[in-house]
Amino acid sequence: MNKERYTEEYEEGSDLLWPSDKEDKITRQFYKDLSHLSKKINYSKKKKLNLFEQVVRLLKGKG
Repeated sequence: MNKERYTEEYEEGSDLLWPSDKEDKITRQFYKDLSHLSKKINYSKKKKLNLFEQVVRLLKGKG
C-alpha cells in the first residue's frame, strides 16, 4: 500500500499534514542512522578517554 501525503482537518481548527509512505520510510531510516551514528561517536569518545586515562596512569607510575 502506497499512501500519498494527505491533510486531516479537525473541528477545533487544527490541520495535520500526514507524510506519504515514502517520506515516512525515509524519515524513519534517517533517525535510525542518526541513532547508530550517535552510539558510535559516544563509544569512540569513551574509548579515547580510556586511552588517555591509561597514558596518565603510566606517566604517574600507577600503570
